[in-house]
Amino acid sequence: MNALLLKDLAQKTRRGLEGRVRQGKSGGGNAYGYDVVRKLDANGEPIRGDRAINEFEANVINRIFRDFTHGLSPRAIAKSLNCEGIPGPRGKSWRDTTIRGHHTRRTGILRNDIYVGTLVWNKQSYVKDPNTGKRLARPNPKADWVIEQVPELRIVDQDLWEQAQGRLDGIRNS
Repeated sequence: MNALLLKDLAQKTRRGLEGRVRQGKSGGGNAYGYDVVRKLDANGEPIRGDRAINEFEANVINRIFRDFTHGLSPRAIAKSLNCEGIPGPRGKSWRDTTIRGHHTRRTGILRNDIYVGTLVWNKQSYVKDPNTGKRLARPNPKADWVIEQVPELRIVDQDLWEQAQGRLDGIRNS
């Protein structure tokens, strides 16, 4: 009975998150470049899922895109940001993987669609490995992704985005 209850609760939670994403709100987590907006509705209840652009971090994101499209490697960009003392996501130091990310998972600064005003949710799901008990990320088919346009959250202009994606694809294919 407990297992059924937990499964039902998980389905309801996912349905709620999907509804939030379809409204252009956060479905969990927060990307570098954005602040969580904390405000209350008329009844004093918190309004959840809203974000606003963090101007300092947005400038760093644009700098990363510009530097990358001008030929700098993710490792050189990370080194430069760390030398200047610019804090990375979650206040940690910058790494090349933070900037480059993973091609199929669409992670990393240079591959995150939110920077061009496209919110993508449900790219992956997690399963528990029965042998180790660890959670393993598994990519979901693109047909299962929930994609919403949020132009108010755009940080990178389209030309710069396309140049960076072209260079990423060129590096990957070479």
